[in-house]
Amino acid sequence: MASLQDGFEEPGDVQDIRLVVDTIPTLAWSARPDGSADFFNQRWLDYTGLSAEQALDWGWKVAIYPDDVPRILETFREALNTVKPFEVEGRFRRFDGEFRWFLFRGSPLRDRWGKAAKWYGTNTDIEERKRAEDALRKSEERWRSVFENSAIGVALSDLNGSFLATNHVYQTIVGYTEQELRALHFLDVTHEDYREANRALVTELLEGKRRQFQIEKKYRRKDGSSIWVSNNVSLVPGTERVPRFIMALAEDITQRKRAEEALRKSEALLHEAQRLARTGSWSWDVLSGRVVSSPENARIYDFQPNEDSAAPEVYFQRIHPDHRERIREVFQTCVVEKTDYQADFPIVLLDRTVKYIHATGHPILNKSGDLIEFFGTTVDVTEQHESRAALQTAFEQIKAEETELRRMTDAIASYIYVLRPDGTALYANQAVLDYTGLTLEDVQREDQRAHPEDLERLREERDEGLARGKPFELEQRALGKDGNYRWFLVRYNPLRDDQGHIIRWYATGTDIEDRKQAEERMRDENVALREQIDQVFMFEEIVGSSPALQTVLSRIVKVAPTDSTVLITGETGTGKELIARAIHKHSQRSGQAFISVNCASIPSSLIASELFGHEKGAFTGAVQRRQGRFEMAHSGTIFLDEVGELPLETQIALLRVLQERQFERVGGNRIISTDVRVIAATNRDLTAAIAAGTFRTDLFYRLNVFPVEVPPLRKRKEDIPMLVEYFVKRYAEKAGKHIRRIDNNTLERCQSYEWPGNIRELQNIVERSVILCGGDTFWIEKAWLASIQPPRPELAGPLPDTLQNQERKMIETALAESKGKVAGPEGAAAKLGIPRSTLDTKIKQLGINKHRFISQ
Repeated sequence: MASLQDGFEEPGDVQDIRLVVDTIPTLAWSARPDGSADFFNQRWLDYTGLSAEQALDWGWKVAIYPDDVPRILETFREALNTVKPFEVEGRFRRFDGEFRWFLFRGSPLRDRWGKAAKWYGTNTDIEERKRAEDALRKSEERWRSVFENSAIGVALSDLNGSFLATNHVYQTIVGYTEQELRALHFLDVTHEDYREANRALVTELLEGKRRQFQIEKKYRRKDGSSIWVSNNVSLVPGTERVPRFIMALAEDITQRKRAEEALRKSEALLHEAQRLARTGSWSWDVLSGRVVSSPENARIYDFQPNEDSAAPEVYFQRIHPDHRERIREVFQTCVVEKTDYQADFPIVLLDRTVKYIHATGHPILNKSGDLIEFFGTTVDVTEQHESRAALQTAFEQIKAEETELRRMTDAIASYIYVLRPDGTALYANQAVLDYTGLTLEDVQREDQRAHPEDLERLREERDEGLARGKPFELEQRALGKDGNYRWFLVRYNPLRDDQGHIIRWYATGTDIEDRKQAEERMRDENVALREQIDQVFMFEEIVGSSPALQTVLSRIVKVAPTDSTVLITGETGTGKELIARAIHKHSQRSGQAFISVNCASIPSSLIASELFGHEKGAFTGAVQRRQGRFEMAHSGTIFLDEVGELPLETQIALLRVLQERQFERVGGNRIISTDVRVIAATNRDLTAAIAAGTFRTDLFYRLNVFPVEVPPLRKRKEDIPMLVEYFVKRYAEKAGKHIRRIDNNTLERCQSYEWPGNIRELQNIVERSVILCGGDTFWIEKAWLASIQPPRPELAGPLPDTLQNQERKMIETALAESKGKVAGPEGAAAKLGIPRSTLDTKIKQLGINKHRFISQ
């Protein structure tokens, strides 16, 4: 208390001032001229939970948030040097360990020479003010984001019509910058033809006669051109700080206006086209029983001005008497059965002239399946009917010349088939016979000499094409007389008689073997691109700002420009592939391929072929050479996900690639060099796998050059609100929903939940909840985030005797059935339905000698 005694002679005075200082409602302190503390009032000590001995001198620093200490000390030292009052904000620890924002103030007591004889100060709690400032800042940022990122133009003006603010879309519409618009009135950008109407509507808005209005008008852009817009204008009520203003939402409808004008022109052109094509259109409304006829349809039927062309009966009366009842019955059947209508018949005009008509109709049904309208066309086919006899004669002549045509087709180098209506072979030209080595009789007996793998597909596509009765084409492999298959493009075209019935199918084949080989090469070259497109949209960006995530991102930035091998570890669902893609994107190889391989999803018998490729004939089914993923990733990056699942033999080959940058295709002996960066990832404990003998130590150290551990979501909970907001926005846009807020209870439950499935589980739950949300507030079912028991850790010790014996018996039975073989389709792992590495670990734990089953 020596500091408080300065200036007081009587002990009573000191006691009184101490009581005052200890009872004032603030945290007070004093310090010596060098800044070391010599007194704290009782409220200061009670708040921090420190004793006076702990806090004196510089011991008070332990109550300051570590990140704030350097800044506060710098401010304090500057005040000590200048002997001036100071104030600084920082986080101050309460006795329960919680940090709150405080304003630290200090002021010097100067002696007669102006030097500091004493420092006195207070600490004031400003936590609520800081929170209010942060909330206000976020609110303003969100409003500005909505304003700037709106898909339509937004303009704000005062009550006089002067622009206050505009977004980028609005500026693009009118062609002015925001600074230029601030000097203009909203009528300055309104086309002169619409200014008075616009002014009147705004006046009614200001007088309270309208709450809002919509107008379609033209804008006069800065460059003098005009543009059509749809304006939604409303008066926004003011607040204590902001006066009333007018908000206009502007949408460019120029294309729609042009489409409407084009539609008007199109209708005129349609009428003219119908006249030229002698094709009219009509519709019959079932409810009213009235017919609407196009001008050309009325001309075909020769309706007179005094005739009621809306009555259906007048059309039937025009039909020739010999055909009238037949056509009436056909039409009524189509109405009852709600099927398409088609008929050919003659009509007799008022001047007794006969015309021949081809009429079609299509039923229009409502959602309940009820017929509401028939729409159809009428074609004047009089000329076609009159020329039919000549056409029949020509057709007979064609049939008579069929033999000569066959001779001609034999001389053609193309492959030609003539088929019956059911698709069976009737004739094949000499080119077909020469290729297949068959006789014409053989061709007529055999269906096709197609590749066995194509038979089922060809049968379905061919039967479907023949049933449709329209030209079609298909690709197939056909066997040649040399025993080899070649690819052909076969085009089928029907030949019909005068009744429209198919009497022949003509098929022509074109050799496309070279094209198919080129396509196969293209598929090999583009497999990387296809896989990237399939997988790139799991996440669109890395979301979060937590210290744990920032540490990962910092490591990405440091390792990305190098060519070092990276091993990414972390639990499932934490986004390890996203981290790998980020490393690739920021590397010097970003312009090259990024090849992703999930080692756990590929059968162990095929993993080597998948990674390093294979030669033709390397194994059953290897009908041609295939590039592996390392070849495709040349000059780029290969990502080996779940690398801990690789078989031991494949680990050896991978080790060689990492050491020597060389490999050989399966079944090949040519050494292939590769320049590829390797990024691996696993959710397994590789050190445990090494101890179990399922993962090579040397491979581990080759992969673990630069380790990156991705934290689970439970260790970066401060990112959860941001992630929830991101996924809600993403899936709401996809679902066409307008979600404006997130329920606070939902956010609290999200942050208290452990998320065993990490970000993937959060993403799935948000997507599911967006689907169920019916309003503008996002919420999650409470049951989905109920507390669950944490997963049980693997037992370090042995299993209980009963379970251990049962497990041993199951494994030994499987080994006996597979004759001691662990891997492969017939191995014990496949029989038990577990990964081979897991079975190897179990065999070692249980002390089973798998070799004793080999001789059984």
